[in-house]
Amino acid sequence: MTDSTPQHPDPAAPRDSGMGLDLQQFHQTFFEEAAENLQRMEPLLLALDPAAVDDETLNAIFRVAHSIKGGAATFGFTEVAALSHEMETLLDRLRRHELVPTAPMVDVLLRGGDALWAQLLFRQGRVPQTPAIEALVNDIRRLVGQTGAPPVADVRSIPASAQAGLRELDVRIGPLEHPQAANQLHELFDEIPGLGELRPLDFGEAVDGMRRFSVTTACTDAELLDLFSFHVDRSLVRLEALGPGYGFHEGNPGAPLASATAASPSHAPPPATTPAASPAAPRAASAGAGASVDATTLRVSVDKVDQLINLVGELVITQAMLIQGSRALDPVAHQVLLASIGLVERNSRDLQDAVMSIRMIPMSAVFSRFPRMVRDLSSKLGKQVELVTLGEATELDKGLIEKITDPLTHLVRNACDHGIEAPQIRTQHGKPPHGTITLSAWHQGGSVVIEVRDDGKGLSREKLLSKARERGLPAPDTLTDAQVWNLIFEPGFSTAEVVTDVSGRGVGMDVVKKNITGLGGRVEIDSAPGCGMSVKVRLPLTLAIMDGMSIAVRDEVYILPMASVVESDLIEPDTIRSLGGGGRVAKVRDDYLPVVDLAELLGTPPAQEAATLAPAAPGIVVIVESEGTRAALLVDELVGQQQVVVKNLETHFRRVPGVSGATILGNGRVALILDVGALVHRS
Repeated sequence: MTDSTPQHPDPAAPRDSGMGLDLQQFHQTFFEEAAENLQRMEPLLLALDPAAVDDETLNAIFRVAHSIKGGAATFGFTEVAALSHEMETLLDRLRRHELVPTAPMVDVLLRGGDALWAQLLFRQGRVPQTPAIEALVNDIRRLVGQTGAPPVADVRSIPASAQAGLRELDVRIGPLEHPQAANQLHELFDEIPGLGELRPLDFGEAVDGMRRFSVTTACTDAELLDLFSFHVDRSLVRLEALGPGYGFHEGNPGAPLASATAASPSHAPPPATTPAASPAAPRAASAGAGASVDATTLRVSVDKVDQLINLVGELVITQAMLIQGSRALDPVAHQVLLASIGLVERNSRDLQDAVMSIRMIPMSAVFSRFPRMVRDLSSKLGKQVELVTLGEATELDKGLIEKITDPLTHLVRNACDHGIEAPQIRTQHGKPPHGTITLSAWHQGGSVVIEVRDDGKGLSREKLLSKARERGLPAPDTLTDAQVWNLIFEPGFSTAEVVTDVSGRGVGMDVVKKNITGLGGRVEIDSAPGCGMSVKVRLPLTLAIMDGMSIAVRDEVYILPMASVVESDLIEPDTIRSLGGGGRVAKVRDDYLPVVDLAELLGTPPAQEAATLAPAAPGIVVIVESEGTRAALLVDELVGQQQVVVKNLETHFRRVPGVSGATILGNGRVALILDVGALVHRS
């Protein structure tokens, strides 16, 4: 799903004056599908091995460039079409085995994909200007063998098969519900000068909804079908060559052209975008292969999904109010009402799960951008680095996906620059010349764990302590390894000997920790000198709705995330021991855990009845866990378990240490959601 962005009017874009249909309303569909095609093309290019050419991969990449060119030409985006045409020419010669694939060819095609991205962003008004592509086009032409070729021209005047010679076709279209829709085909031939000539053979009059034309063109059947399908359903188009004749679909004038259709991917309209009532609605030429009219996917604006989630959140709050109000009812006298409330609770839970799943996006959406980045970085740094990704199907909330991308980018860049050694150094230490960075994700409890691991040189304890002392940081030799590793998160801390455009300025790791902590997550570092380094990021599955345990501390109610709660128990006062420095521990199941007195920590005023309690009365503890460490929280009462809608406290107030958000209870009161990670860390 892609956010809709208002588009700037493009005077070059064609309009349908015959039917009063403005093609600009379909721009967003083209942009979205072109973006999907480019996302599909990059991993194909990265997987292309020049030493072992895969014809299927070359054909798939060619179809991407061809689809983008066709759509861009029809909408009048000439610079996009021109560049994609040059890329298509190179790919066409590769797939015909007229050229031998080389690494520079892969590089120039990757650069071409980047330039197409930039041009599409410019067309959507997201970047100020279109990047210059003359040098890129010259590089492509040089690899193709077209040295000294004329400057970049409007690709609409250069059909892909222009060298094949002209031929004349008999085109029959129909039966059409509105036969005049076929009149728009004239505009295609007017807008694209080199396409050829189209003449009506039925004098503009339809017979049984059928229209007939004579077309003189150099294009292939597949290219004509791609263009015609912007105005009429391609399944209603029949092409026959005049003279020799192809003999397609004899006896059924309305049958689809199977041979020509198989030559190119299907271009069905996205059902959520193309108006069903308009027979002339253009089909976006960059739709993925295998699309059909009864497609199983639907494009929906992210704003609409967010609105739906907000409404579900309000429903959860209303449900909590109903449950709160029904607790005082007689279960016998109000049996039907209570059963109905229980049914509403179950249905709202199912609705919430279904709606939240819409926002869940696989981690492959983030992981897919790193193979290209690692390839470019390793080339720039003179290293051999292989990227391995695991758990791409692990899902995370869209809001978290967007915010975790930059921190992960920093971690992967640091692994490539600081972690992986140069090939000769790795060989000297008995390692293979190529290093490996492993990017993996998995679910653990109510969290998602994302790990960036490398098999490089790891962190040096002595070097980190030395750098810390140079900067005036407290760094005694008694620090544990974990505490020493965490020094890299200090602002401005860097062990790089030379400042480069990749790293070395001390900006990055402190930002990583700040951003992840702001998402309610934690960062864990593990390292072994000479063996590598691991950075694990733990994030909640979603920031919208969660299961929580309500606890009472004096007269206030707080929420603990259920994913962090291990157990609760009664504890005798004599099992709590004081330690030097003011800390306390409690013996729980033959284990001593640090104690956090929430009333003391949160500064909650004592209730009237609390003051009369005997000091030796048993207390209630809730055992919570974060990052593998447990702590015992002293509370006054366990109120219950419920779903809560998470509200951002910083939006309306400010950030409070130990508090991750707020929610509205069933009685209408506001309750704070405690940050278990911060509480355990404090203990």
